Amino acid sequence: MKRILLPVVGTVASAGLLAAGLAGTAQAAPDWATDPMAVNNAAAVSIVDFWTESNNAALKKATAYYHDSTPPSWKSGGGYSPDGKPGSVVPIGEEKATPAIVKNINLPRTIGKVFWVDASGRPKWASATSVQSKYRNLVVTAAHNVYDTAGMGDPKVLDKWVFVPAYYQGKAPYGVYVGKVAWTHYDFDVYEDYDRDYAFVTVYNGVLNNGKKQVTQSEYKNFSGPKWTEGGHYFIGLSKDAGRLGDNVGGQGFTWNQRTGQGVYVFGYPEAPHPDGDKPYTGVTPKWVYGKTSGKVYVSAAEKVEEHVGLKGSLTPGADGGPWLVRYSNAKRLGYVNGVTSLFGDQDKNGRYDLITSAYFDGETADIYKKAANVWSGKIVGPNGELYK
Repeated sequence: MKRILLPVVGTVASAGLLAAGLAGTAQAAPDWATDPMAVNNAAAVSIVDFWTESNNAALKKATAYYHDSTPPSWKSGGGYSPDGKPGSVVPIGEEKATPAIVKNINLPRTIGKVFWVDASGRPKWASATSVQSKYRNLVVTAAHNVYDTAGMGDPKVLDKWVFVPAYYQGKAPYGVYVGKVAWTHYDFDVYEDYDRDYAFVTVYNGVLNNGKKQVTQSEYKNFSGPKWTEGGHYFIGLSKDAGRLGDNVGGQGFTWNQRTGQGVYVFGYPEAPHPDGDKPYTGVTPKWVYGKTSGKVYVSAAEKVEEHVGLKGSLTPGADGGPWLVRYSNAKRLGYVNGVTSLFGDQDKNGRYDLITSAYFDGETADIYKKAANVWSGKIVGPNGELYK
């Protein structure tokens, strides 16, 4: 377990801290951190309103988030570190599965885009996937797609955060899922350490558009949810409970402490140009690459990276947060999340991205996942198409 140690300036301060430590029982920093997002229905309703008003205008306006336009300077060093025996949690629907062999590559139904609003008020998006959990309500992505690393001090959760599986040009076929609680590693929450660049978010039941209805002024005033006026008339946007995320799109399995060198499929929505300006992707549809994870260690000082694993691939930003799936079944479109895309690199300095990296998923990652996977969320749509306050 890597821990970042902050220096203490001055011998007096050092002595004082030492004395204080000896006076009581030593307390180790926790490996996990949890942060509220939309903690109640009123907050969730306002987020749904923001993204869905005017026929999902904010979703359509959102642009891909680029962590950094300049690829990190990678060098060898450090080392990823399994901290126990390998373990796995099976995908939704695979609890009693039989293996199948197929040749075609089918995109997983679980993937989609996460949306949020940055500190400047601009809507942004990146990649993510649904993952197995007790209440079928869990999303995994890169932590920098959940926490605002651009601010001063400890990163805070991003504003108006939602997950939209199978998002396509303003359409949300399975609904909009509002984030309720975020879970990440203590080292990312406190130090923005990209060796722990992953986060799990429990989401409310999805919300679907269910048409509009003309109402009286009084009904309009008392309605909770999208509403607008047209030609002097009052209209409300009716909503429908889409149900739980995992029931609608499934959920990938989860695995940790795996050896490198395994074949892995990486999925995401690349959108950014290469450093040389070439732009092969649009970000509209998901793409994939396949390869074997490298045991070579990738180090980037700016992001405090010492333990990333890497994969040769030409995906570009926008795909960050997308899942790395081992033992992927093309027929069932299910596998086991063994990483999420964190950073991109240009190893041969030719102006083309040729490397993607992920934090190594170890036993600490599994502990955080298990905590998040056992948290209930609930629904936010009422029986009459209103959004609960």
